[in-house]
Amino acid sequence: MCEPVDCDVSFSLNQIADGDILCYQKRCSLDQHRHPNVSSFFEYVHNRQVVHFRLLEKPKQDDFSLELSKRSTYDDVVEKVAQHLGMDDPSKLRLTQHIPHLQQPKHQYIKYRSIDHLSDMLLLRNPNQMSDILYYEILDIPLPELQGLITLRVAFHQATPNEVLFHIIRLPKGSTYSDLIDDLKSKVQLSRSDAELRLFQVNNNKIWKVYLPTEKIDAVHDPNVPLHVEEIPEVEKSAGPRDRLVHVVHFFKDNQHIQYYGVPFFFLIREGEALSDIKVRIQKKFEVPDEQFLKWKFAYVAYNRPDYLQDSDIVLSRFQQKNIYGPWEQSLGLEHSDMPTKRANQNRHSFEKP
Repeated sequence: MCEPVDCDVSFSLNQIADGDILCYQKRCSLDQHRHPNVSSFFEYVHNRQVVHFRLLEKPKQDDFSLELSKRSTYDDVVEKVAQHLGMDDPSKLRLTQHIPHLQQPKHQYIKYRSIDHLSDMLLLRNPNQMSDILYYEILDIPLPELQGLITLRVAFHQATPNEVLFHIIRLPKGSTYSDLIDDLKSKVQLSRSDAELRLFQVNNNKIWKVYLPTEKIDAVHDPNVPLHVEEIPEVEKSAGPRDRLVHVVHFFKDNQHIQYYGVPFFFLIREGEALSDIKVRIQKKFEVPDEQFLKWKFAYVAYNRPDYLQDSDIVLSRFQQKNIYGPWEQSLGLEHSDMPTKRANQNRHSFEKP
């Protein structure tokens, strides 16, 4: 605490006792110095905080440091960061808090003006502890405008070659998956102009959910988990009444347990089709050399247990004999240690993390 002293009265009237510290200064105008008097200087010393800023894309290394005040407002902080970065518009900055025990950024960013002061941005769950790290992103549109949009990361599976391209798509809240399809079609190369697209969610390297075009996009969809989109092959449109579209997964054995990996996919199996015929089509789909493909094993997988198939097996008979709740609990499994799918660089139409 720092209080002014009335120089015209005694020490006792000023309540000054042994051990008290007296500070003095020369008179100066208020506009000459950042901290023109003793009280403002000690307030600065008490609240000053060096903050280390890291680019969110490079979360392991400090980019720069700024000396700020714990009482700085949200606007003060982004303005100082913008000045340091040479930005004209501080609203195009987005900040994310730090998790010390994990040494990584929080999953959710700081919403525009949602936290009042720097001290609250740095405060940890334990009120007696504070971090000194913040992550920043430079956006291409102002943060308030971005928060009014749904941002989705889309993994588009090209028909040929077997390649996955990533896109960031922004849509107004309330949009449907049909709106997403229309937007994506303007950004990707389709095998034919009238191609239909299928949207699905992958969880733990298995197909978890297929979205209907008429469904509304969930506003709380995790933007870091991509939506998978692929062309619906023409062969599916000629499917017979007893043909079946199955889920196919990639896996390998690890201490007698199977581990899924890679991107699962849909595959049409014909009524009465033997594994030997299916293998020919799978090999062609992934363009796997003969010598390498000989090492692949095929299995009917239910509840994470593989039942290996022989070339003469009629594959759909395995699926039809099982009465399992949830279509994702039965799959055609491909056991192999190599992954044929090519992963392309992400096409950044905007910053990745919304």
